Amino acid sequence: MKKISFSAVFAGILFGVQLAANAAYPAYPSYQASGVNNQMMYLPSANSQVVSTATVPTVYNPAYNSVAAAQPNRITGALPRVGSTQTTAGRQYYQPADYDRLADSGLYVGLSVGYTASVMGAMKSDYIGEEDAYTVPGAFRDADFDSDTIIPLQVSVSAALNNDVRVDFSYLRYSGLSYPNTVQTDDGAGDFVEAQVDGGAITANATMLNVYYNIDSFTGFLVGGSLRPYIGAGVGISLNTIADYVVYDNTFYSVKDPAYANAGQLTGISDIYAYHNGGTSEQLAFMFEGGITTELEGGIKMDFFVRYANLGKIKNSGSIVLSQIEWLGDGAGGEYEAPYDSVFHYTNWYESGRLGLVDLGVRLRLQF
Repeated sequence: MKKISFSAVFAGILFGVQLAANAAYPAYPSYQASGVNNQMMYLPSANSQVVSTATVPTVYNPAYNSVAAAQPNRITGALPRVGSTQTTAGRQYYQPADYDRLADSGLYVGLSVGYTASVMGAMKSDYIGEEDAYTVPGAFRDADFDSDTIIPLQVSVSAALNNDVRVDFSYLRYSGLSYPNTVQTDDGAGDFVEAQVDGGAITANATMLNVYYNIDSFTGFLVGGSLRPYIGAGVGISLNTIADYVVYDNTFYSVKDPAYANAGQLTGISDIYAYHNGGTSEQLAFMFEGGITTELEGGIKMDFFVRYANLGKIKNSGSIVLSQIEWLGDGAGGEYEAPYDSVFHYTNWYESGRLGLVDLGVRLRLQF
């Protein structure tokens, strides 16, 4: 009898535990403890049409659907640096496939064309460092560079060191520069007169080592990630050449009143032609550049940039050959043109000026 009582008690305990378990976790998968105050609610299967009578809204559980819905892999947290290997950080629309699309890697060649929006610098005379060197006949005071339409061309061979830094070796050529058509020359009396200039075409050929850095790691992406801002700087050597040019001054300069001049005495000078020998100088050059990059089809990237280039000095050879007409008194109050050629040769009489340019341009880069 005691054995029967003990067995009955033990069976009751097990049965009670099972009931408790069913109360919290029902054996039927269509039931689940949920809702307000842990009320029971019915979750229909994929094929059932039973309407719940619970006081809480019916919840559809996709876990019991015959075709489970694909859950999005939503990524949250701080945006990783461009080029980072992280895949579990960053906003969902900045997946690695997006921000690596514009990554620079490997070797590439580039070709750029631009338009020079501003030319800075001026030529001035310099006779062994003396001041007011422009007072020599045929020389002139400061003259700004004149330019036609300048289309600078650049060819570069480059390599990207990583996703942010690329280095290139470039050849940059400028042409279409010259002296202005007129300059101001000294009249010998403290004033200036206009003189005509012919020739003096200027070209510059610069080779530079440039470093570019993508700054979108700090500034963020532009236009949904399709543009990358960058900055760059370069240094190198520029060969600056100025062609021969002639300065013509048609002013008549009076030296002595013919009424008081002896026969054969110099009374005036006119039609001064100053032939300046051009020259080539090797100068230190540098540049600064900023722009944005986008990508085209076929592995081609396009840079839109603004560049400041300082190419050093433009300098002639320092030689001036001057030809002029001299007028002589006739001893009777008149004057006449001298029957001889009046030619002078000046040396070490340089004219030079530092050349700076601001360019707007576009570059195509083919990446391998």
